[in-house]
Amino acid sequence: MNNKEMSKRQARKEQMKRKEKRSRLLAVGLITLGALFLAFLIIYPNLKPIEAVIPAPEVSRPNTEFNAAGDPEAPITITEYSDYQCPYCRLFYENTEPSLMDQYVADGTVYFVYKSVGGFIGPESKAAAEASYCAADQGKFWEMHDILFANQTGENVGAYSERRLEAMADELDLDRSLFDDCMSSGKYDELADQDAADATAAGIQATPSFILTYEVNGETKTRVIQGAQSIDVFAQEIEAALAEMGQ
Repeated sequence: MNNKEMSKRQARKEQMKRKEKRSRLLAVGLITLGALFLAFLIIYPNLKPIEAVIPAPEVSRPNTEFNAAGDPEAPITITEYSDYQCPYCRLFYENTEPSLMDQYVADGTVYFVYKSVGGFIGPESKAAAEASYCAADQGKFWEMHDILFANQTGENVGAYSERRLEAMADELDLDRSLFDDCMSSGKYDELADQDAADATAAGIQATPSFILTYEVNGETKTRVIQGAQSIDVFAQEIEAALAEMGQ
């Protein structure tokens, strides 16, 4: 092999090395860009401003304890199965619940219990449910219940993202350390799931739905109200139950 052929071979080797180096650099560059883009997707949601939290109007509820209101010894218990992302559940909260509280819970006729159906509509539903229970640890279940509905904007669109729930906790003057620990630990994960299981066991297929429970001659009776009905519908069912009990 003469010097000319060796020179050509050496040149080809050098050219191949340069191509390999460029390929490696390009691969490294693409990986770096991909990592930066992924980091941006992760970090950006925590950097962009969140919408201001809308304060909730006050609803008068007697004798509240955790997720219930009224006298536990009341002749009728109404259990609401709801979802914080459900627009009809918000309609009930806004249009009917205040009258129900004033007319039947305040006078000891009805004991009212709220349960959210886990992640019925989506993950934000369950996060909101857990947030309300974490607020209950500080005696503010119903305040969180109300502010969640006041800030409902759609289904799984970020209304109940982690940062929004934290902002609601701040609006309610909750101890953020306790609230954050409660949420991050998943303290009420199982309770939210149990609420959903209770709804399924009760045959609930849509939100909001309401189970009226009462006793007639020692036998437990139930009535079901489906949808965001008016106070007149609730009054009719309550009065019918009272008549059945002889009251």
